[in-house]
Amino acid sequence: MKSSHTSITAVIVDDETLAREVLREHISAHPDIKVVAECPNGFDAVKAITELKPDLLFLDIQMPKLNGFEVLELIDHHPAVIFVTAYDQYALKAFEVHAVDYLLKPFSRERFDEALKHAKEKLNKTKRDPVAEIVSAVRSNNLPLERILVREGSRVHVIPVETINYIEAQDDYVSIKTETKDYLKQQRMSELDSTLDQTRFVRIHRSYILNIDRLARIELYAKDSRMAILKNGSKIQVSRAGYEKLKRFL
Repeated sequence: MKSSHTSITAVIVDDETLAREVLREHISAHPDIKVVAECPNGFDAVKAITELKPDLLFLDIQMPKLNGFEVLELIDHHPAVIFVTAYDQYALKAFEVHAVDYLLKPFSRERFDEALKHAKEKLNKTKRDPVAEIVSAVRSNNLPLERILVREGSRVHVIPVETINYIEAQDDYVSIKTETKDYLKQQRMSELDSTLDQTRFVRIHRSYILNIDRLARIELYAKDSRMAILKNGSKIQVSRAGYEKLKRFL
């Protein structure tokens, strides 16, 4: 909870120099807001937010390499967020449903002040924006995942889904297996499964999601028990329900 007399630390994230300048100019009229970092891309943003733990985030959505939602997915510290966007109909709908502050470019000083006022009110309360729900709502309207993001410290790995052989559940984590490396990500298997392309990835077992392109053959292992043999020689178990799904692709 923030006292009204306490300085509020903020980070600006936008890939456009002019957009950052406009935000900085509007913020300058509010002496209680201290900008501790400006980030021109999502990678810098993840690092700055992880290290500085700001109270408030001005976050652009459409950015190359990492977009605003991917930045939120990668951080453990969740500040109050004012989203900044040129236009994204799905995002705007999600924001309105969850009563989250956003600025639609170009915005006026009055609209900026209104969003900032709401953000300050939230900072004075213990309840924060439902960030995970917002990201999920936007994702559900978008195309299947084209990449999976994994953070190790302040470093971010971007894994194109076509490089994945299979994914294995490991308690509260998933292990993403590629030809060159395994990546561990804290995420539920069911959540990841729902965002992948269902014509390419199949949940063949409660513990495994298979990239169909990597399948060489299926072998009978025991009665009603089968193994998927991958092109690189890896073997993973196939459940009865998983085999029924696989038969559509064989």
